[in-house]
Amino acid sequence: MATKTLTIREDVYDRLKSMKREEESFSDLLERLSGGDEDVMKGFGVFAGEEGDEFAASVEEARERMDRDYRERADDIFGQ
Repeated sequence: MATKTLTIREDVYDRLKSMKREEESFSDLLERLSGGDEDVMKGFGVFAGEEGDEFAASVEEARERMDRDYRERADDIFGQ
């Protein structure tokens, strides 16, 4: 397999080194961080249009329910 040499600043090297897992090469690290062969644009636009609006509404409803539940529990615990 062919290899390439990259020149990076020492501070960047230190950051990458701290992210590297035991037994992982720098090539493995860079592949993991870059998503390997995955298409990084693949998920963009999935929740567009009407489906996106419905999803956003569902998330907002769930958030409101969780907020209400939290307030009720806090009131029960702290007596407010």
